[in-house]
Amino acid sequence: MKRIYPLLLFLFFATCTFAQVKEQTVTKSSVVFHIKNLGFTVDGTLAGFKGEVKFDPADLAASSITASVDVNTIDTDNGTRNDHLKSDNYFDVAKYPDISMKSVSFKHNSGSNYTGTFSLTIKDKTNTIAVPFTYTESVSGAEFKGNFQIQRTTYGVGGKSLVMSNDVKVDISITTTK
Repeated sequence: MKRIYPLLLFLFFATCTFAQVKEQTVTKSSVVFHIKNLGFTVDGTLAGFKGEVKFDPADLAASSITASVDVNTIDTDNGTRNDHLKSDNYFDVAKYPDISMKSVSFKHNSGSNYTGTFSLTIKDKTNTIAVPFTYTESVSGAEFKGNFQIQRTTYGVGGKSLVMSNDVKVDISITTTK
C-alpha cells in the first residue's frame, strides 16, 4: 500500500504538468491606432511590446494573454504631435509609461475566429473590452490578429474636442513561436 502513494502522487503531478497551457514566445508584434482629427484620419503606432501568451484553442479556460506597450514609442509621423501626445494633457508618459491589457476570458466563435474579454488600462483607468480576433496556427507558431474601438475620453486621454474624434480604432497583430 505504501508503494501506491508515491505512484499516485507522481501521476497527479504529471497530469497537472501536462494539463497546463504552454507559454508561447512573441517574435513579432504590431499595434496601430487610427483617429480622426480635423476630418482627417491620423494613424500611429506603439512599440515596446511586452507580453506573455498562453493560448490553447482546446483549453480556452486555462488560456491567458497579458501585454503592454511603451507609450514613449508613440509615432504618428509628426514629432511635434508625438511630443504633444506624450504630455500630461494626453497620455502623461512621465506618470503612466505603459498601456496594458490582461485577458479575462476567451470565447470561440467559429473557425479561427475568437473573442477575448480583456481589462485594458490606460493611464490610471481600467475598463473591460471585447476584442474579436483570429488565431491561425502554422508549423512553427501562431498568429493573432484583432481589432477593437475605444473612447479616448473614457481613459482621460485628451479633453473634449470639436475637431478630434472620441473614437479610436486599434489593430493588433502578434506572431508567436510554439
